[in-house]
Amino acid sequence: MAPTGILSTDLATRLAARTLELIDIASESGAERNIAGHVLEVLRDGGVPARDAGDTCVLAGSTSRSERPLVLLAGHFDTVPAQGNLPGCVSATGEHVEGLGACDMKGGVAVMIELALAAAPSDLDVGYVLFGREELPAAQGALGPLLAREPGLREADLAIVLEPTANTVQAGCLGNLDAAWTFHGRAGHSARPWLADNAINRAAAGVRALHAIGPFPRTLDGLDFTEVVSVTTLHAGVARNVIPGEARANVNFRYAPDVGAAQAERTLRGWCEPHGEIELLCNTPGARPPRANPLLERLLAAGGGSVEAKQAWTPVAEFAAAGIEAVNFGPGDPAFAHRPDERVATAALVRAYRVLESFLCA
Repeated sequence: MAPTGILSTDLATRLAARTLELIDIASESGAERNIAGHVLEVLRDGGVPARDAGDTCVLAGSTSRSERPLVLLAGHFDTVPAQGNLPGCVSATGEHVEGLGACDMKGGVAVMIELALAAAPSDLDVGYVLFGREELPAAQGALGPLLAREPGLREADLAIVLEPTANTVQAGCLGNLDAAWTFHGRAGHSARPWLADNAINRAAAGVRALHAIGPFPRTLDGLDFTEVVSVTTLHAGVARNVIPGEARANVNFRYAPDVGAAQAERTLRGWCEPHGEIELLCNTPGARPPRANPLLERLLAAGGGSVEAKQAWTPVAEFAAAGIEAVNFGPGDPAFAHRPDERVATAALVRAYRVLESFLCA
């Protein structure tokens, strides 16, 4: 059903339909082949120069710099696992598109596709970068290797990642460290707990001490980030009548963009190792905000808004590691990301399209 109100009905309907079309192509991380093939076909059928860049990646438009500035619009195909939210649907009022990945980030990919198909004149070279496995740890993602094997992309003057930001420009991102935290006790019979050393007690003391730390506000380049550390999983026990001799937790540390990976690891070990052993699982640094980039100022002018910090890790860090300044800007509301009732507002899709259209055609 077409949305109502003052929106451009044709554009709103087209964006909603494209988003729903993408939602209904299941693409959990590691299974993006079908959606990558579909998007490649849509772009080629629409006259957009596009190619299969391998490893579930699609490139379209300009993929190297000419005499004009090169801007990349980027987005990922994959989603987290389904939670009973496939297939998708358009709400009865037409105000939302609902379903797996609507917010993170098939709505953003739909905006990218429709902008590419519109092929509006621009004084910029515009490239479209689509990739898989973003929802997995960065070491398993497809974007980093793509940037390594496509040197033309590394000439870009700015990358805009259409991650969910509720149409706010968000610059920089936090680093992301995950580690296994193991607590050792001594197993025993639950009828005689005084003969055992319950690892759950050791884990509880460690988790309590860790959660008493921070959060730590950090201001960089005028933007406010917050460092936080959390235990996200905790497992112990082998049977109901056994005092566990080992407990294992996952600890997640989100650290400031100006902190290096080695420094973040040292900090976490200092907090955790008095209580148990730490095994590093993944550690991906963040990215500082762009500095004095005229294309960022142009984007802000097109959106009529200000820039804020990204309180998460996103692929802007992978672009930054490749020497490309990048920001986040997308139609999804982060509050709906990864939820069973995931959705994106049709009005937000239109807003994202219009801002980027104005930016590209300024």
